This record gives sequence, C-alpha cells and structure tokens, in this order.
Amino acid sequence: MLDAIAATLPEQWQLVFQLLTFLIAWIPDAQALIFNFAWNANTVTGILLTRVLLLLPACLLIVAIWSTMLAVYTVPFRSGRRDFLVALVILWWETGRSIWLFWVGIARFLWRLVGWAWGLLRLAVELAFKSLRMVITTPFAVLDWLGRKYFKPGVPWFAFLWTILWSALEALIFTYTLMPTVSEVFFDLAGIEAGRFMAPILFLFLFVVISGSFASIQVLTEAWDKRQVKAVVQMTFVEFFVMFFEVVFLYRELIDAITPWIAANTGYQLGFGSTLALACFGWIGIRAMTWFLFARFGTPALLAVMARETISVEALPEERPRPPEPEWWRGPINALKSENEWFRAQSRELLELLSLPVLQLLAAAVNCATVVIAARPAFKLPFTSLEHVMAKDTILQVLRGGTSAAASRE
Repeated sequence: MLDAIAATLPEQWQLVFQLLTFLIAWIPDAQALIFNFAWNANTVTGILLTRVLLLLPACLLIVAIWSTMLAVYTVPFRSGRRDFLVALVILWWETGRSIWLFWVGIARFLWRLVGWAWGLLRLAVELAFKSLRMVITTPFAVLDWLGRKYFKPGVPWFAFLWTILWSALEALIFTYTLMPTVSEVFFDLAGIEAGRFMAPILFLFLFVVISGSFASIQVLTEAWDKRQVKAVVQMTFVEFFVMFFEVVFLYRELIDAITPWIAANTGYQLGFGSTLALACFGWIGIRAMTWFLFARFGTPALLAVMARETISVEALPEERPRPPEPEWWRGPINALKSENEWFRAQSRELLELLSLPVLQLLAAAVNCATVVIAARPAFKLPFTSLEHVMAKDTILQVLRGGTSAAASRE
C-alpha cells in the first residue's frame, strides 16, 4: 500500500517518503499475515474456531501496532515524553491482558453454559421421576384420601375393598353369561346387532344390582338387630323379590350354562323347577359365604361412602390433622429458583458473559486511539460489570483534556 503511494510521488520525494515511513512500512505485510492467519483455515471447524477465537484479538493487535508506531512519530513533539512512553507500555499490557481475558471469558461462558445445561437436565430428570412416582402412587394416594376422609382408625377398609371387588367379579361373570341373551333380545327389539358398548353398560348395571343386594341384606340385618318387626317384614318381602330377580335372571343363566356338563356326567336332565332350585341354593350359599366373610363388615362402609358420611369408631382417640403437603413440583422449582429475581439475575449474567469479552477488546482498541491522541486511556480495564461500560461521555472527557472516567472511578 505504501509502495503504491510512493509511486505516485515525484522521484525526488520518494526517498524522503521512504525515510519518513520506514517505521510503518512493515505493518501492511504484518497486518495481512495476521489477518490471513485469523481468517483462513482448512476445515469448517477450523474456520469457525479461528474466526470466533482469533479474529477480534487479531484486529486489536493490528490496531495496537498501528497506534504504537504512529505514536512514535509524535514523541519529539510531546512535553511529557516519559509519561507518554509509560502509557504506550501500559497500552501493550492492557492489549495482551484484554486478549487473554477475551479467551477466558469465552471459556467461562461455555463452562457456565454446560452448568446451566446440566442443571436443566437434572431438573427435567427430577420432574420426570416425580411425575412417574406421582402416576404410580396416585391410586394409593386416592385410597389414603378415602381412608382419611371417610374412615377413622378401626374401620374395616379391607372388607370394604373386598365387597367392591366381589361385586365387580360377580358382575363380570354374569355379564359373560347374559351377553348372548341380551344381544338376542336387543336384536329382536331394535333389529340391529348389539355394539361393543353393550357389555360395559351391562357390567355397570349388574354391578349396581349386586351391590344393592348386599345393601338390602344390611338393611334387613339392622332392622332385625333393632327388633323393628314392621321393618323386618317389609325387608323380608323386599329381599324375597331381590332373590327372585337375581335367581331368575342371573343365577338361572349360570345354571343353564353348566346344565350340559351335569347331563353329560350324570345323564340327568334338569327341568325348570330343578334349575330354579339349584339357582336359589346357589344364591343363598354365595350370599351367605360372602356376607359372613366380609360383606357384613364392608357393606356399612360402602353405604356410608355413597351417603358421603364419615365412618368412625367410638372410644378411639381423635386423629391429628395432617400437615398440608406441598405440591410435588414445587421442590425442584424452588431448588432451581431461590428468589423472584432469579431469572432477571441469570439473564443479566448471561448478557455480561456474552458482551464483556467483546466489549473489552473494543475498549482496548479505543484506548489505543486515545493514548495516541490524548496520552491517556479512555477506559479502565478490565471490565468487571456492565456498569463500567455504561459510563457516559468517557471519550469526550479524555479528548477534551478532562479527567478520565477511569481516574474518577479510582
């Protein structure tokens, strides 16, 4: 570049120009060498690394070289030469330190990024684990809530569960035996085949019927214990109709299903009367066994749950109220976010980690220019926070000969 300028001058001035510019004549070649080293690479990864890690430091190095060599020309014309040369030496110290802090800042940002990613990963794993645990423990939590809501200590909750399970099992068996008959009746009435929804509806209907059978026995038992003759007579008739309905429509179908097996093994064909008799015996036997085993203890609990009444046992100490349990998701969130300003502080820290290394290089480049012009730096380096960067009119104070902001902060 300087050779091109010298070529435009008259021949007698070219030697003078070369003598005047011999201190900076080597800079363009060195500048091209430094820039090519920071810009070119053989691989995509190399290009990315060199342009991120070396391009800005290379630009700062070039600015420092130009500033230093141009400042040498001004040394004879300055009054405070000693202080000016000291400022040039300190300028190179700040240039090297700014480049090093730029690399340290990038490494710090990457390390903090890894820490944030690890924290988010731990949060995601902990939330997933607690969600899975909540899904697994929800049925038990519902049972615990039922136990604390409806049952006091001493209530036979095991018999209550067995009553529910037995009603469901009996409803499932009779759903299987009655499904062909119900489908045939439905086809005769509607003229279409019964859909898949028929089985769940039939199961729910039978579950209610069987649970109501246990409830009828419970009411009859309570009337008998209280010696209420009128209620006993009424509930006896009610229980007779209950038995008639279940025998004719439920247990008879079950006996009909096993009639071919009886005929094949005994050769005896069951008639209508014998089928009803076996169905009655079966109903009485099954109801008696289930009633004396668990239904007489579980049916009162079932009726209390249906009536939303609390079941308690007398002469037992009152249960202490349990402390409120925190939501399952607050633990991980509170561990990650300790205060309301957490997100603001983290975003500000992210901004500082991203901007301070670059701003440090830019400030060092500006200091190179202000040292040449005013013999003092404009910024005190290194920057430790964004407040140091936000100082107003720093460069104007230096150029006007006033006290620099760096000195005022000291």
